[in-house]
Amino acid sequence: MATQTITVARIYLREGEHLLTRIIKFLHDEEKVSGVTVLRGIAGFGPDGDLHVASLSDLSLDLPLIVEFYDLPERIEAVLNHLETHMGVSHVISWQAVSHLRPL
Repeated sequence: MATQTITVARIYLREGEHLLTRIIKFLHDEEKVSGVTVLRGIAGFGPDGDLHVASLSDLSLDLPLIVEFYDLPERIEAVLNHLETHMGVSHVISWQAVSHLRPL
């Protein structure tokens, strides 16, 4: 099986930031990155220390979100730069990985 080096990026958001739709549309419609997955957390906190927790009593609408996507390293670098400068996305991590899927 052929392999290829890729970069995986993970953006940490909260539902209350209302950025998810803009980010997904950008990644899909404009950048056409190879793959995106959105995960909704049941609890989390960020640099501000505020705890966001899902419970049946409050049905929070400000839970943690993770947007994870991958593509070739040079493409991801450009995408992250745009997300930072045009959408204010700041809580991002990325790492190199090996794709065992069809070539990008």
